[in-house]
Amino acid sequence: MAKRSQSSSLPTKQEILDYLDAHPGEAARRDIARAFGVKGAQRTALRALLKEMERAGELRRAGARRVAPADRLPPVTPVDIMSVDEDGDMLCLPVGWKGDGKPPLIRLSARAAAKIRPAPGVGDRFLARLRPAGDEGYGAQFVKALGKGAHRFLAVYRANRHGGVAEPVERRARNVFTIDKGDAAGASDGDLVWVETKHARGYGPARARVREIAGHVEDRGAYSLIALANHGIPIDFPEEALKEAERARPPAAQGRLDLRDTPLLTIDPEDAKDHDDAVWAAPDDDPANEGGYKVIVAIADVSWFVRPGGALDREALRRGNSVYLPDRVVPMLPERLSNDLCSLREGEDRPCLAVEMTVDAKGRKRAHRFHRAIMRSAAKLSYGDAQAIIEGGQAPAAVMATVRHLHAAFRARWEERKRRAPLDLDLPERRIVLGPDGAVARVERRERFDAHRVIEEFMILANVAAAETLEQRRTALIYRVHDSPDPEKLEALRDYLASLDYSFVNSPAVRPSHFNQILRKAEARDQKEMVSEAILRSQKQAVYATENLGHFGLNLPRYAHFTSPIRRYADLTVHRGLVAACKLGAGGQTPQEAAALSDIAEKISDFERRAVAAERESRDRYLAGYLAGRVGAEFDARITGVTRFGVFVALDETGADGFTPMRALGFERFRFDEKSHAVVGETTGGRYRLGQTVRVRLAEATPLTGGLRFEMLSDPLPPDAGAKSRRRRAPGGKSDGKSKMRRRSGKKTARKKSRA
Repeated sequence: MAKRSQSSSLPTKQEILDYLDAHPGEAARRDIARAFGVKGAQRTALRALLKEMERAGELRRAGARRVAPADRLPPVTPVDIMSVDEDGDMLCLPVGWKGDGKPPLIRLSARAAAKIRPAPGVGDRFLARLRPAGDEGYGAQFVKALGKGAHRFLAVYRANRHGGVAEPVERRARNVFTIDKGDAAGASDGDLVWVETKHARGYGPARARVREIAGHVEDRGAYSLIALANHGIPIDFPEEALKEAERARPPAAQGRLDLRDTPLLTIDPEDAKDHDDAVWAAPDDDPANEGGYKVIVAIADVSWFVRPGGALDREALRRGNSVYLPDRVVPMLPERLSNDLCSLREGEDRPCLAVEMTVDAKGRKRAHRFHRAIMRSAAKLSYGDAQAIIEGGQAPAAVMATVRHLHAAFRARWEERKRRAPLDLDLPERRIVLGPDGAVARVERRERFDAHRVIEEFMILANVAAAETLEQRRTALIYRVHDSPDPEKLEALRDYLASLDYSFVNSPAVRPSHFNQILRKAEARDQKEMVSEAILRSQKQAVYATENLGHFGLNLPRYAHFTSPIRRYADLTVHRGLVAACKLGAGGQTPQEAAALSDIAEKISDFERRAVAAERESRDRYLAGYLAGRVGAEFDARITGVTRFGVFVALDETGADGFTPMRALGFERFRFDEKSHAVVGETTGGRYRLGQTVRVRLAEATPLTGGLRFEMLSDPLPPDAGAKSRRRRAPGGKSDGKSKMRRRSGKKTARKKSRA
């Protein structure tokens, strides 16, 4: 491609795409600049243009300074509907995807789907006109129906004399599929099976074939098995990885900073099995830092045992993170590492990567330094144990001193945190406790102690120190980024808050402190949970990326995950970067890994979303099983989602999520009001809105799918002040509903007389 005659002129987006098509594979940014004669200050503008194209889905990052054409789909392509989200949008995947990476998500909006006749459903295939939708893939416009796709799903096989039927475990699926004898693939009654739909011919029941047997529905832990299988999360480790783990040996203490006489403590939940972080604090004896503290955060040295490119490394990347379900943990690393060599056990020597930090009396970090060290945990404490010591309880002298110094240093950091003003969303958490039989015994609300905040605050500080060090040493790294809220979602939030008589800043340059002001007002009005839910929905999802966008929620300019390398692959890459950057020995970042970090960040972001979805599904099934014997009971709840099909509610008692369809809201018809996050009665103007506390009755519980259906018992809220009601009014101001019925009756009588 010929260079441009004027070096000050940037190429267009199409010219860049044409250049990449003419030069297959990856291209360095400098090559693109050279090809178009871009020099000097214009190179900054070119980088900005390439980033804009990357965000729009036209390019993908292929390394630290390399780009490649995105795995693009044709403007018109056939797609299969795979599921429906909480807002009623159809989530689709392209048919016959041949790209290198994961297929992009395609979204057919609920509004567009409502106009299609006959209405599409899960498993349908249609021709779609696509438009890029940024990070979320594509938006779809319906062109024409193409029948049914070969949809693959998990189901329970029920045998009968003709073969059997498959009952899908997805709560959105409504069909039961017939399995002919020749398509059962040896499945027995009650087996969990992977099923693929068969193309229907003419009328009759939907048919499918068994492709694989995944387990049995009555197996202990079937709920978790279903969630793991649905999301393709690997459970068993390959033999090669297990052998490598068995061969692993701890390093010698020689050459490492010896922290064995420093009373470092692990502070974790009571049921924690792996302990990957330990902490210590003491007053700083430097006269120049009067009132300040020295803090050490020590993290298991996983990078010593898991080397780039090895069998353990490949399997850890294939998993991306550990998955925490009510009855099990699916670890990222084999137990030989996660529960033994890399777990900072009390009283045992363990290798670690430690960051020594100094904070002043106002909580500001003055300095930090990373070491490869050897440590010996002085005590294993639960959060409850640590809180008891903070409140004056007794413990061995060294343990007691460390906990109290940690709390004092935390109080100084808390003042700095107030000045920084991160987003203050403190939503309740619950824990499912299983009995000896594997069934749910109870659901507990997790208590929040100062001890929790102590650990969180120093983990955040260590993560900041890791990001700063790698930036200063010019070492490639994966950031944990949380971008600013989307302007459209902010506008929707403003409309919702205005309907509650809150005034939210009308500027795109919104800060966490703006949200915190609203939350403080909401707390004073006893509406904090209601408003918190809406604010949470306005936020973008935090992801991993090699481009630093900062962390909006924490209000930090740079942030990287460093403190959990046993359970997160992102942290392992940061450890390797620190080992290489600080020249701390073997197991550091390789040039090959540095070049691949962009792709790794994208993968582990996907794996994190996969784990969250599996954890939520498993939890939903356990809670549905727990509540199955209480059908007909009444519960206090809160509305957590509003759609054109009905409202989602969460029970106060257990946190269980369920759905109340429009027909179960009351005797009048309700319509969805997107601006106010509410459904509104067409006759009375009464409304059920996001965050509203309500009373509901459990109508149906389906443990197999995790589905709960409720009937609404609470009356709707009255119409908003100033809102125009659709009710007709009698002269005296009362509702004229009976008069309306009389008028209708009179019209019928008149028509009868006319016909006579």
